[in-house]
Amino acid sequence: MSRKLIVRVALLIMLLAFLALLPVVLKNDSIINLAILVLLYVMLSSSWNILGGYTGQTNLGHAAFFGLGSLATRLLWISGWPLALSLLAGGFVAVVLALLIGFPAFRLRGVYFAIGTLALGQILFVTVGNVLPQISALPAKYLASYELLPRYYLFLGLAVLIVGVASVLVHSRLGLGMMAVREEEDAAESLGISALRHKLLALCASAFLAGLTGGAFAFYHVGYYPQFPFAPVWTFDAMMMAYIGGTGTIEGPIIGALFYVVVKELLALKLVEFHLIIFGILFILVVLFLPGGFVEAWKRVRKALARQLKSFQSRPSP
Repeated sequence: MSRKLIVRVALLIMLLAFLALLPVVLKNDSIINLAILVLLYVMLSSSWNILGGYTGQTNLGHAAFFGLGSLATRLLWISGWPLALSLLAGGFVAVVLALLIGFPAFRLRGVYFAIGTLALGQILFVTVGNVLPQISALPAKYLASYELLPRYYLFLGLAVLIVGVASVLVHSRLGLGMMAVREEEDAAESLGISALRHKLLALCASAFLAGLTGGAFAFYHVGYYPQFPFAPVWTFDAMMMAYIGGTGTIEGPIIGALFYVVVKELLALKLVEFHLIIFGILFILVVLFLPGGFVEAWKRVRKALARQLKSFQSRPSP
């Protein structure tokens, strides 16, 4: 093992230990809820990043998979299914939708694919709102045993799983094929890489992980409108965080989610009426001046510092 890898593993273990002990040490529901929100966005943004970041397909209908997983998990869990099976079922239902729309959707390219997926999300948003307009509240037997701590650890475990899957995927042969499709689809096809196959696999992986995230969201909430997880805001938030942190990277969605939640909450407290406008301007500035997100900006800073250090060391001593 190289020294750099050992340092990374040690930092990862320390971070996981910190997150595992956080609710035990602090015992503050407000902080635990904030941590759950960060973990939710890490999961959602990381799942979007598999298709949007690694494969280069801008999916504007990601909320459809998130909402479908949420709705399926909620209905099955309340009807008596074990939570684990309900979560898996929610993920697989999202995959079924991904397969149904994948073949026709991938006939479209560029902005047309983005518009097509946005239309899918909006159709489900309106349909679910018309079919299930009432609020979904937990039955009394579930409400009596509701605890925040198990939900925090569920979110933490799923966040580790989703980030881990993304990390393994990007370093696999399949991940390399996805990135080849992102860079130049026609060139990838000429080298024997099936663009349709890689895009479909990326879509299914992205949908399954989004479905799991939606299931955790349904388990967390005491009461919510079934239409709410289908709202386009979940897609745009996930995409925004990926771009802020850096698309096509493992760290990008994590950094973007942390930045998004903390800054948005601070602005909401200090500037109640204008916080969305200010955050929108911040996002535009990041996209314009840091096209690779914070991850790319940090790489540039490191390279600049390394050049300065090398230049300083090469100077002749007086």
